[in-house]
Amino acid sequence: MHVLRTPDERFANLPGFPFAPHYVEVPDGEGGTLRVHHLDEGPRDARIVLLMHGNPSWSYLYRKMIPPLVAAGHRCVAPDLVGLGRSDKPARLEDYTVARHVEWMRAALFDRLDLRDVNLVCQDWGGIIGLRLVAEHPERFASVVAANTGMPTGQTPVSDDLRKWPEIARQMKEFPVGRMVSMGCTGGLSEAEIAAYDAPFPDESYKAAAKSFPALIPITPDNPAVPDQLRAWESLDRFERPLLCAFSDMDPFNKGGNKALEKRVPGAQGQAHATIAGGGHFLQEDRGAELAQVVIDFLARVHGGTGAARG
Repeated sequence: MHVLRTPDERFANLPGFPFAPHYVEVPDGEGGTLRVHHLDEGPRDARIVLLMHGNPSWSYLYRKMIPPLVAAGHRCVAPDLVGLGRSDKPARLEDYTVARHVEWMRAALFDRLDLRDVNLVCQDWGGIIGLRLVAEHPERFASVVAANTGMPTGQTPVSDDLRKWPEIARQMKEFPVGRMVSMGCTGGLSEAEIAAYDAPFPDESYKAAAKSFPALIPITPDNPAVPDQLRAWESLDRFERPLLCAFSDMDPFNKGGNKALEKRVPGAQGQAHATIAGGGHFLQEDRGAELAQVVIDFLARVHGGTGAARG
């Protein structure tokens, strides 16, 4: 597997991002290894909040949420998916599958970091991959907050925007990552923030993961990920630990994606599911403080106290 690694200097002096990088090594599935980046902020003995991003963003997406979560006494772990952010980047489109993304994150978070009693906060592909981890390793998770995400199986309709997205992406000669994130925000981003989302990609050769993700979305019955997605739902249908949906009201991609989670997951029953007003697809950018408070209040309700101690 040919792997690219973004030079560290690309990540110098990013606006609003004072966090130190951390790395673990995981098997690449072909006899080699991949370096996976993550942020790790807050007391090491505090309750873990696992912040999982989607495509084409990276852990920079959570920079507005980490400070209030840490101030509330939590430990924030925010990994970069393989191929994005500061994580290593396999260079071929065919290097990427949903199963590999799930396994790479499983190896990083469980085999290397040995995270337990995890409180997952997930959005976009961070939800598909994160919820697969919940389904396959429910004993590792204490609760879930799902934001603008879902678990598609190719069996039920999705939004028009999500259905059209793979073909639109396929036709792009260039993948303008920073501009695309900005377009997914109701208020847009500054030029410096757009540059921060472009930082992981010195040129188009680094963007294989970003370009591959749209075609990997399991929205048709013939998608190779569908059998694993269906098995994951069998597990989620039995998941009794608390699950909260916190979707924004202006996301064209995941409209209605909360309904299946709220209806089917036992742990979602009776929860005070939230709608974040004024947030686009990347609601962490548009309404990061509000979403962080939703998470803080949810964890206080389901775990008791301020959330400063794990348990």
